[in-house]
Amino acid sequence: MVRFVDGAHYRVEIPSVEGPRCLDAVLAEADRLGVPVTRVSQGTGVGLLTDAEIGEMVKLAAGQGVELSLFARPTAAWGLSAMARSPAGAVLAPCAWGKDQLDAAVDEIRRAADLGVRSVLVSDLGVLATLGRLRAVGELPADLQAKVSVMLPVANPATAEVVVGLGANTINLPTDLSLSQIAEIRAAVAVPLDIYVEAPDNLGGFVRHHELPRLVEIAAPVYIKFGLRNAPDVYPSGTHLDDLAVALSRERVRRARLGLDLLERAGATARCSKPGAAGLAIPVP
Repeated sequence: MVRFVDGAHYRVEIPSVEGPRCLDAVLAEADRLGVPVTRVSQGTGVGLLTDAEIGEMVKLAAGQGVELSLFARPTAAWGLSAMARSPAGAVLAPCAWGKDQLDAAVDEIRRAADLGVRSVLVSDLGVLATLGRLRAVGELPADLQAKVSVMLPVANPATAEVVVGLGANTINLPTDLSLSQIAEIRAAVAVPLDIYVEAPDNLGGFVRHHELPRLVEIAAPVYIKFGLRNAPDVYPSGTHLDDLAVALSRERVRRARLGLDLLERAGATARCSKPGAAGLAIPVP
């Protein structure tokens, strides 16, 4: 199996960590349950967090050696696009709609980087290409990582090679790829893959815990992501949903504990990274 730079085969990611209270809850629950969370990701977007909120998340994550990845928005789904809301056009929802949205997403990336964030989620090829170009010429930090969102579908090896060529550092694969299809993509690219072990309902609602031993073997180096089936969609989140978002965040950590227990019962010998591991895009306070 291929490994991360620290020698580990897999890492634990908790998605949909939407603000400081959610992050604090994730870190506390991870400590209580003994879950080595190494990355948290957020979906609401940089633009719906204040500087103070991002600063608090940066300090919390940095203090525990955890990567913090914030979403670069806006996208068509949150704009005026009627096509993105139509059955046939829903695939366009994650795209930056026009130059205005492209520029706005890049501005969010710059703002996040200025506040110490070192990992951003992108769901548009143009945004990814622009990030890669700005990073290459020194207009963005060299250590800023581009995490391709599950909303930018990378469903085959050729597409995986394209996004890596544009600057992707990790790729979140579609939630319903088979193990053999995941293996095909792993054979094509060396960057870490991010794979939902449990996917929220709006991403298919799959609960694939039983596949974890083979998934780690096939996809390493891999971030195993624990979403939550049978849970409300809180995007875009905010203080009006804090209590719910915090409760969902805690349960995602519990789901991760269940996955790790399954790996242990299966006798898996694959190593898991710990917080602070080399290669993590830990924020800079």
